[in-house]
Amino acid sequence: MRLSLVERVAAFQGVISGCEVTCREGSVDLEGGMASALQMLEQARERSACVYVVGNGGSASVASHMVIDLLNVAKVRAFALHDASVMTCMANDYGYDNAFANILATVARQEDVLIAISSSGRSQNIRNAVAEMRKVGGKSMTLSGFASDNPLRALGDLNVWLESDDYGYVEIGHQFVLHNLVDRFAAI
Repeated sequence: MRLSLVERVAAFQGVISGCEVTCREGSVDLEGGMASALQMLEQARERSACVYVVGNGGSASVASHMVIDLLNVAKVRAFALHDASVMTCMANDYGYDNAFANILATVARQEDVLIAISSSGRSQNIRNAVAEMRKVGGKSMTLSGFASDNPLRALGDLNVWLESDDYGYVEIGHQFVLHNLVDRFAAI
């Protein structure tokens, strides 16, 4: 069944309204979660730390856009880790599941932040990147959707989850949440 644009707008509004944020200690209200995410990014900027952003497919596009906004608006040192030459080298040498993790093992530092985006929350390479960031002592924020018990949702210091199994809603929802964070930087 095809939905009209008005029906899809209403459905998307429901996805955003139902956004849930958790941290290692449990659930956080949405505004508290956004404040924590903003604090994480502000601390990275204050310490001249790096923010690394990862995703696959459409989520890689969201990651690239976030890097542009972090650099341009928030004045944060930010990098997307999916450069084609680097990714194909790492995937060839270590396997695709370990590509991001191996990059982070070399470049990430304790003060750094990882933003890990996976619509399904099941992408092993994204989950391994979060695990590596934790190993180096950095912070991670995850964005996922689909099943409420997806494995990525339990790995970050802060986890944003959208209740939808529609790639379009989840990807645009992640972009919306991330844009909201950067827009808050502009107001500081």
